Amino acid sequence: MKHFSTRALETKSAALEIKEEGGPDDVPAAIAALQATFEEKMAGLQNEVKAAKDRADELETKLNRPGTGSTKTDDDQERKAFESFLRRGIERMPADEVKTLTVANDPSAGYLAPETIGAELFKDMVEFSPIRNYARVVQITGPEIRYPRRVSGTTAYWVDEIEDRTASEPVFDQMSLTPWELATFTEVSNQLLEDNAYNLEEELRLDYAESFGKKEGAAFVAGTGTKQPRGILTATGIPEIITGKADGFAATDPADAIVKAYYALPSAYAQRGAWLMNRNTMGIMSQWKDGQGRYLLMNPVTEGTPSTLLGRPVIEAVDMPDVAAGAFPIVFGDWSGYRIVDRIGLSVLRDPYTRARNGITTFHARKRVGGDVTHPDRFVKVKVAAS
Repeated sequence: MKHFSTRALETKSAALEIKEEGGPDDVPAAIAALQATFEEKMAGLQNEVKAAKDRADELETKLNRPGTGSTKTDDDQERKAFESFLRRGIERMPADEVKTLTVANDPSAGYLAPETIGAELFKDMVEFSPIRNYARVVQITGPEIRYPRRVSGTTAYWVDEIEDRTASEPVFDQMSLTPWELATFTEVSNQLLEDNAYNLEEELRLDYAESFGKKEGAAFVAGTGTKQPRGILTATGIPEIITGKADGFAATDPADAIVKAYYALPSAYAQRGAWLMNRNTMGIMSQWKDGQGRYLLMNPVTEGTPSTLLGRPVIEAVDMPDVAAGAFPIVFGDWSGYRIVDRIGLSVLRDPYTRARNGITTFHARKRVGGDVTHPDRFVKVKVAAS
């Protein structure tokens, strides 16, 4: 408002000067001149605004580049603090680095890996534990979690106009999922810890991803449920489809058992389903063709996508058994019916004392994870005939 008031005063002053000096005939020309001056200044102002906006956009682009944003800086600080902890221990770390470490339960339980390292660890673990990509994964904060599970629903009855109605109630039970501890340790010489060129954090991350991923992947398939997750093959209540030939699939129409398994599930589950088998079983199925000579098992056309069978993805799991008499080489189902509970992510405890006489520091790594089938009706297992 102050800007326009000033312009108004300038215009009025100029008009008075014109009226005093040149008379009324010169007023239109003076107004036109003032308008031209005003437009010229507005154009200049717009150019300045545009230049300021361009500078702001350029600055934003620079900040968004890798290594310049605040998030990246935070990630670097976390990585630096975690690596400092691995190399020197908590007692020799600066106070600002100690603050960036995340404590698990208490100092004696170790320190959690930073979120960025934990995310990379999880990504690598999926290579050995592919069920994580399809199952329902939840994070819990207690020693166990309980879920109500419906055993049966209500029943409706046909009745006459004034006939007494029959009551019915749904039946529920309760299941508990317990996170079990998975642990290992790694011994590293103190000389390696002192060598800054040695990428200790990366090496440990890859090692832990492999060892933890293999163990939990095997448990999600065939775990007993005692001190480890319960696997899909050992869970109860899952229906079975038996192949027509002992030790394998029928010589004629071998895919019949697979088609039966697909249609054994309700449409809602089958349309979200995925097959679970190992690579040897996939090799057998890769030879099957339909009546038009088309292969039933379709290999992916783009990198990173799974193979498909009857239009549904195939989860390749090395822990699934081979085709053999009495074995369950194939499972099909909606994997939201299998639940994985994570209690504690990767936690590392540094022990420089136990092997100090040998110049070795030991790193104890642990995590707590559980798993079980919550909805058996969403799965079907294919069993090879025993005889």
